[in-house]
Amino acid sequence: MNDHSKIIDFIKENMKMTEFHTDEDMRKYTTFNTGGRADLMVIPKDMAELEGLMQYLIKEKISYHILGHGSNTLVGDKGIREVVVLIEDNLKKMIVKGEEIEVEAGLLLADLAQEAKEHGLTGLEFVCGIPGTVGGAVVMNAGAYGGEIKDVLEEVQVLTAEGKRLVRKADELELAYRSSLIQKNGDMVLKAKFRLKSGDQMEIKKTMDELTRNRADKQPLDYPSAGSIFKRPEGHFTGKLIQDANLQGYSIGGAQVSMKHAGFIINTGQAATEDVLNLISHIQQVVKQRFQVELETEVKVIGELI
Repeated sequence: MNDHSKIIDFIKENMKMTEFHTDEDMRKYTTFNTGGRADLMVIPKDMAELEGLMQYLIKEKISYHILGHGSNTLVGDKGIREVVVLIEDNLKKMIVKGEEIEVEAGLLLADLAQEAKEHGLTGLEFVCGIPGTVGGAVVMNAGAYGGEIKDVLEEVQVLTAEGKRLVRKADELELAYRSSLIQKNGDMVLKAKFRLKSGDQMEIKKTMDELTRNRADKQPLDYPSAGSIFKRPEGHFTGKLIQDANLQGYSIGGAQVSMKHAGFIINTGQAATEDVLNLISHIQQVVKQRFQVELETEVKVIGELI
């Protein structure tokens, strides 16, 4: 384990409300339920304490990982030596003004969609089934059912890699399919502002119910997974490529290509992250060999693998 006593002393002295845990089991914090233990996890109480923590880590040149819902993350089986900063638990404040919603990065997308619906605002229905936080969705330009974050995002408040707070307009963020400038420049999303449109609450609810049913019908929600493992290659559907490669149901250890949707890898009970990564690699090799198509992963891998 790394000696994080300096950081712990800093938290105790300066952040009375912020929680921290040592030797924390990371399986509890990712939707795949795999991975080792984190030497130190910090859970800031509010935005001020988050900023204070981040500025300290940046000043002291201490490596860290930001974690939201852990829905697009695999943690190495040997765990994480860097500091893990968990934002999902507390950073969820939301302000609705007219057709705008400003929200902190730790709010779950499903809760954001519900709030928009309650205010009769349309535009965020597509996020109702995406299992992630607002911060992660902005970083990934998350999308589903024909909608993407870039369609409704107005601006974000970020903490730069140098510890400065800035507002960046959506058109500065280079938002594209599952990518953004934030993935490259080290920014951390603090808040996001969405511009929506007034709509009929019953119609919004109807759309969300329909998308929720579609998701339940087509996706393996009964098992831990990280959603779609691969980005969609141009001109192809990932699930069909994997199916046509006769890999549906193929497993390595406890990781399996879902029988319900071949674009998903599921944890059938005792999967290690190594199983998942070996299965990803096998799928990529077979699909490349059969169809000359490169499959690129959406999922982020953090921590030590072996």
